[in-house]
Amino acid sequence: MSVARTARSFVAVRRVCFRAAALLAALLMTAPGLCPREFPPAAPPPKPFTLLQPTLRTLPTGLKVLVIERRSLPLVTLRLVVKSGAEADPTARAGLAQLVAALLDQGTARRSAREIAEAIDFVGGTIQTGAEWDHSTASLTVLTDHARLAFDLLSEIVTRPTFPPEEVERRRRQTLSALDVLGQDPSYVADHAFRRLVFDGTPYGHPENGTTETVERISRSDLVDFHARHYSPANSILAVVGDLGPDDAVRLAEEFFGAWQAGQGNALPVKAPLPEAARRVVIIDKPDAVQTEIRIGSLGIPRSSPDYLALTVANQVLGGPATNRLFKALRSQQGLTYSAASDLACHRSLGSWVAKTFTRTPATMPTVRLVLEQLERLRDRSVRPSELATAQSYLVGNMALEFETSDSLSAHMLELMIHDLPLDYWQEYPNQIQALEAEAVLAATRRFLDPDRTIVVMVGDARAFGSEAKKLGAVQVIPLGNLDLASPTLERVTRSQTQD
Repeated sequence: MSVARTARSFVAVRRVCFRAAALLAALLMTAPGLCPREFPPAAPPPKPFTLLQPTLRTLPTGLKVLVIERRSLPLVTLRLVVKSGAEADPTARAGLAQLVAALLDQGTARRSAREIAEAIDFVGGTIQTGAEWDHSTASLTVLTDHARLAFDLLSEIVTRPTFPPEEVERRRRQTLSALDVLGQDPSYVADHAFRRLVFDGTPYGHPENGTTETVERISRSDLVDFHARHYSPANSILAVVGDLGPDDAVRLAEEFFGAWQAGQGNALPVKAPLPEAARRVVIIDKPDAVQTEIRIGSLGIPRSSPDYLALTVANQVLGGPATNRLFKALRSQQGLTYSAASDLACHRSLGSWVAKTFTRTPATMPTVRLVLEQLERLRDRSVRPSELATAQSYLVGNMALEFETSDSLSAHMLELMIHDLPLDYWQEYPNQIQALEAEAVLAATRRFLDPDRTIVVMVGDARAFGSEAKKLGAVQVIPLGNLDLASPTLERVTRSQTQD
């Protein structure tokens, strides 16, 4: 067969195939129940989520040991929480709790930083330390065969760190370098300026990692004193999750933590500041910015508040993961941003609720007004049944992912104990979320959401929108170079001002 005839035959066959495909598509389009959907099919209800009942023991020293047996994998995770974190930083030493936690595995009475790293690497394990609000953490994950080593290492770094001077200085330099970079990041600046304003006068008002000035002040003796004061068995909880029974876990805890001596414990509860009497507007001027970071919010609730579940659902509707009102209004409908969300941050004594987004500079004020409109709508009108159902389904359905690993499981269970919540809380959580009605959500938002008394923080080019921002209320403009996140006014005090 010639090349020309072969080509003609191929074209003819292809035409027949195309016609057959078109005919099949037409038949499918006209068949009952096979028309294209305008919306995706309804998702099935989430499967029931169950947790194993934990075992809780208290050692003679006061250390609480929480054991969750999980035999699916030959792994053991140890997670020790000290119930003191960044909120326990002295006023002039912001960042101290994080620096202490970061140095726990950098040298002990028995091992150097190198020896600690080699010991955990040799058995294929992982080690992490850190400090957040209300707690500091050290955790290790190893194969079950090396559980004894994990208890040994964890007890050593938590109870006997030496804070070697060379490691202190190395970590200080790393922190200062990071702060230099973060100080030019509008998102970081907006987050921490808002925190400073909303938590003014409380231990939650400073950046967790401190500022350049406060980190430079921290001495090795500050680290030793903080550790001696807060790292004590009576102020701590050890979670053991994985392929280890309760009796074995408690026995190892007694062996390696039994000699740990008591310290002074955590701080007293924090008194909440008075809410803003009127809307407060702060612009942090960054003249070279081509877009504006925006934060709008107010005081929220402690984690143990009875309104937590209702506000969690409200936050999911407003700006939580998946579908939410802020994203629809700002991105889908108006094209003002690529991202919009809200964050309900709940600490032991206080909390905040903030809407977060960014936009191009000329669209700053339209975006701010639209966010305020969404806050007013959430406060004044009940959420629609479809919104409520979507929020509930997401919160319940996402639980399986949040409890997927032993590390995340231990973190969630320890969260309950940090905030004095019952150990069956997560078992009851799905039913309580599903039982919430729109009226309860509306009642909670009316108690805690007032757009006319919010704090508005904008980081961007003040020349482009500063005059229009005055329509929102009294405006404070702070040049970025003069910003001090440790100051109640957010402004750096100059030497001449100090002399005056």
